[in-house]
Amino acid sequence: MPESRRGVQSIDRAVAILRCFTAREPELGISELSRRTSLSVSTTHRLLAAMQDNRLVRQSADRRYALGPLLVQLARSGAVPTTLRDAAFPMMRRLCDEVDETVGLHALLPTYERTVVDQIESHQPLRRTYTEFGTPIALTLGAPGKALLAYLPRERQESILAQPIPHVTATTVTDPGELRAELAEVRSRGFAVSLAERIAGIRTVAAPIFERADGVVGAMSVSAPEGRMPLDLIDDVGARLAATAWTVSELLGATRDGLERLGEAAS
Repeated sequence: MPESRRGVQSIDRAVAILRCFTAREPELGISELSRRTSLSVSTTHRLLAAMQDNRLVRQSADRRYALGPLLVQLARSGAVPTTLRDAAFPMMRRLCDEVDETVGLHALLPTYERTVVDQIESHQPLRRTYTEFGTPIALTLGAPGKALLAYLPRERQESILAQPIPHVTATTVTDPGELRAELAEVRSRGFAVSLAERIAGIRTVAAPIFERADGVVGAMSVSAPEGRMPLDLIDDVGARLAATAWTVSELLGATRDGLERLGEAAS
């Protein structure tokens, strides 16, 4: 094997070891790490020794291993984004450059409403501009709200759907059964759609953002006048948006396993 490839393989294996540690299992022995990574015990031991030298792992008194101090230091250094806005903003700018439509960032409130926390506006003369920063908005109204609602526990969803849904535009979805079907579709394809359901003349696509506790914390959206977001463009925008939002989620510590558990609890 070429030397360069051997080095990449070692990094891949070291990362596989690091991924074994969780909040539930912060310490693991060599045999368990070997089993979970499908590496031989000797290879696992060799990698752990190098990782310990570089403070990526540490060894406890009973000779088990845990994540090392270097990872904690890096996490606390400010180099790793720790807030929704910090993690999302660079990705929002990149996405706005790609689609040239307004990209919004929305946060889930403790009241189970959402609010706009940031935006990067399109360069187009006619564009969506958010003005409701800090204003609570019902989760049943608009794509960002539906993206958040889709990943709340089922009991919380039903509590919210049992409340009256205001009819704010000609296309607002007010039927709870129709909304339930839309929420299932959000979980299936990764993004929600609003066809001028909250603001007349504006179509919006939104994808949820998750954090390290594997809970939904926000949503990212792309909004445009109806004429610039025809129905045949929505799937493409939605796929780009969902991929971007998931990158933000990973920066906040979310995992695919956690997302799967969250989806099961919401279904």
